[in-house]
Amino acid sequence: MTTSPQQHDLATAAAPAWWTDTVVYQIYPRSFADSNGDGIGDLGGILAHLDHLEALGVGVIWLSPIYRSPQDDNGYDISDYQDIDPSFGTLEQFDGLLEAVHARGMKLVMDLVVNHTSDEHPWFVESRSSPDSPKRDWYWWRTPRRGMEAGAPGAEPTNWQSIFSGPAWELDEASGEYYLHLFSTKQPDLNWENPEVRRAVHAMMRWWLDRGVDGFRMDVINMISKDVAADGHLHDGPPVEGTPYGDGSASYTNGPRIHEFLQEMHREVFAGRDAQLLTVGEMPGVTVEEAVLFTDPARAEVDMVFQFEHVNLDHGPGGKFDPRPLRLTDLKASLGRWQEGLEEVGWNSLYWNNHDQPRVVSRFGDDSPEHRVASATCLATLLHLHRGTPYVYQGEELGMTNADFGSIEDFRDIESVNHYRHAVAAGADPAAVLEGLRWTGRDNARTPVQWSAGEHAGFTTGTPWIPVNPNHDVVNADAARADPGSVFHHYRRLIELRRTEPAVALGDFTMLVPEHEQVYAFTRRLGDVELLVLANVSGEEVRADLPDAAAWAGAEVLLGNLPVSSAPADVTVLAPWEARVHRRVHGAAGQH
Repeated sequence: MTTSPQQHDLATAAAPAWWTDTVVYQIYPRSFADSNGDGIGDLGGILAHLDHLEALGVGVIWLSPIYRSPQDDNGYDISDYQDIDPSFGTLEQFDGLLEAVHARGMKLVMDLVVNHTSDEHPWFVESRSSPDSPKRDWYWWRTPRRGMEAGAPGAEPTNWQSIFSGPAWELDEASGEYYLHLFSTKQPDLNWENPEVRRAVHAMMRWWLDRGVDGFRMDVINMISKDVAADGHLHDGPPVEGTPYGDGSASYTNGPRIHEFLQEMHREVFAGRDAQLLTVGEMPGVTVEEAVLFTDPARAEVDMVFQFEHVNLDHGPGGKFDPRPLRLTDLKASLGRWQEGLEEVGWNSLYWNNHDQPRVVSRFGDDSPEHRVASATCLATLLHLHRGTPYVYQGEELGMTNADFGSIEDFRDIESVNHYRHAVAAGADPAAVLEGLRWTGRDNARTPVQWSAGEHAGFTTGTPWIPVNPNHDVVNADAARADPGSVFHHYRRLIELRRTEPAVALGDFTMLVPEHEQVYAFTRRLGDVELLVLANVSGEEVRADLPDAAAWAGAEVLLGNLPVSSAPADVTVLAPWEARVHRRVHGAAGQH
């Protein structure tokens, strides 16, 4: 799992990309900060809190969609790619925000959602107007299954299941044809086989880059290429247990033209200015081998990918809403495989949280008052010391936890609401379905950022669109910034360490004790500098039987999440949720 330091030095010494030693911070604007009292976060709220992000030390801000949208899927259903939704502000406000971000030495990345649009986008309105519309082929329109009438059970062109539950096809009564929507019925899929679609998307992307944005996070970008037969036929997928639908992901994930489409995008949009940009592709189901191809600089596709393997490890047989306890050995095997697979070519993105994932301190840590801070900082240390670019999701740097949703009426997310409706209709126990939603539902990530202990956590002077977590009286930014031992300040130190210690950004990775069920340990090495990272991912004191423990005796503690001596004699003993980073220099006096 490792190359020699000399080999790695040669590979990285040329010109490491600027994003190798930076950290990205994701803002979900609706829940970040509200400046006008309407209960919805906005651009003014982001502008008001840029000092918080500058103090944290992040180098890039990624904005979830702020485009004009009916908000069926909280902005991931776009009706105008070149305007700002009024709930967030105006283009002029965006320009002011962008200028302020750049003035602080940070970059700003937009969310790019081009697998689908809103059904209220003018492109789809025109496409739907008539089977003879010039834009009909901009989307996936298909007739009913052969021998069946439109609207009859099972008449959909394929048996694909929407990711938001139910069939992936919606009947248009006027024409008697169906359109494809892998997500909500209000999110019809664009047909990337049509070169006019691609040209329109490329023009829109150039418009934003010309405006000054610094790149794109590309939503489900590996779904834009569908596996289409010569006659235009799309294939059924294997049945999904408990539903009348099938899993068609093999026909719409990493399709046969995906690399062609991304390389064309690079040529038409990024070529000539890509050195200062960041492009990351969200790619459900992507494998290590595929990720190497997507992120190989020589292929000119994307800088890095978001993969889902590690955040799917606690999913049970029933999927994400059927959670099971995480096995640490499974996590090490997964992250270790990605570290090894992208060691020579390509680059990893590192994340625990985003707008689609529950809060990591509740999910993989311990959000009790006793262990919340220690487990949040332990997990942060573990992740940020891997090789790759770390992503911090808003509130993660405060140790924000999952919320306590009492009933289905408390949920706002279309995925959760649809899942509850379909599961209960199919005979599932409503209480059991709710328990799954509470654990892994996306609304856990969407409760407002907790800025203060005041009313509505300082998020708004009005009524928040989704309730604030009641624990904001303890967990909030004001308290965290005032406490040197807080989660916030530990994240700040981690981000600074990546910037100042080259071995963090560029060093080799070697996994240690892979079979240990409580200790996550590995080394990073660049030239003569070697780091030892130890994390006790449990609430009990443990001893890590390291293969080279004696050599680390007395080694400097570069960073720790608990009070610790500067060079403990026994590095193998770890307190509950303790994480440490040790440093030694080979060839130096007293070192090996």
